[in-house]
Amino acid sequence: MKPFTFQTSPNILFEPGAARKVAEIVTGFGAGRVMLVTDRGVRGAGLTQGAEAALSAAGASVTVFEEVVADPPSEIVERAAALARQGRVELVLSIGGGSALDTAKLVAYLAVNDEPLDGIYGVGLAKGRRLPLVLVPTTAGTGSEVTPIAIVTTPTTEKNGVVAPRLLPDWAILDPELTLGLPAHVTAATGIDAMVHAIEAYTSRHRKNPISDQLARQAVALLAANIRTACRQGGDLEARSAMLLGSMLAGMAFANAPVAAVHALAYPIGAIFHVPHGLSNALVLMGVMRFNLASPEAEAAYAELAPILDPGASRLPRPEAAARFVESLAAICRDCGVPASLAEVGVREADLPRLAEDAMKQTRLLVNNPREVTYADAFAIYSEALDGKLRRAG
Repeated sequence: MKPFTFQTSPNILFEPGAARKVAEIVTGFGAGRVMLVTDRGVRGAGLTQGAEAALSAAGASVTVFEEVVADPPSEIVERAAALARQGRVELVLSIGGGSALDTAKLVAYLAVNDEPLDGIYGVGLAKGRRLPLVLVPTTAGTGSEVTPIAIVTTPTTEKNGVVAPRLLPDWAILDPELTLGLPAHVTAATGIDAMVHAIEAYTSRHRKNPISDQLARQAVALLAANIRTACRQGGDLEARSAMLLGSMLAGMAFANAPVAAVHALAYPIGAIFHVPHGLSNALVLMGVMRFNLASPEAEAAYAELAPILDPGASRLPRPEAAARFVESLAAICRDCGVPASLAEVGVREADLPRLAEDAMKQTRLLVNNPREVTYADAFAIYSEALDGKLRRAG
């Protein structure tokens, strides 16, 4: 067996209503000045209200930063960090989706370090200390609450990542009640995002290990069995709980066995066209997976995962089982109403060269793919996704 290292958040609380215990956890750090990082939609929906009230009752001073937007631009992150320094914040709390959680990670680091944000892009460059960090996800998708990764959109619309163990939060608090109000289209896109995390972790060429494999398999099982119910019956707490747990397990998996070409091709779509990250993943998922079927390693991995989605696949030869897995995922996307084509999100044929060029810059991700991706491959995948031919073929 190959040696491996596995890292994750040291403390996890999973419980309906867990967000109401935030004050108890925060005061355990002795922090009197707290920054809450969120977005206006989450705060406007009342999802931070309980935590804010509890913190206030506990005597904590709360600085609220609610300017987070999807695919957070670097200037938003830097503005939040400056506010944290100005307020002499002692702990960073985030309640929100993946963009808010990613922003909070960087705020907790930059608030006590003189390093510029663009000086820590990459793997393992953020080595300084950080403020205590507590993350509370409101979507079942990114798994950011258990990953050492924060993604930022640069002024040139490229997506850069900061990847460092220092970004792992002290506490991940999972409260499925916070996800009950998610609209079906958001539930679908974030759920597909979580499934992609698990699948790409399972097929990753680098740092794939027995722990990430088991987490990925369990994540796929939970997500696939519950995503349709969560989309159709948004108030089903059991389905929501399973989705949130599956998302977290997928996050643990890909934090240790990194994602690959689906994410590499999705990033430019999100950065240029401001498409939510989960939807960007879903739009290129089928193309990348069918491309990967030509790789013996990916074919074997997909065949191993296939019976989780379709028990009958266990009786099929490996190539057929792998293909069945891909088609089962396509069916989930269709059943959950995920848009099938790039054209539906505003992409035109003239945009494809730029998308392919930007995708090829994601070397940190492409190196993990089981099959090498060239510019021509990326262009072909985008071309097929432009009108949704691959999804309909499924």
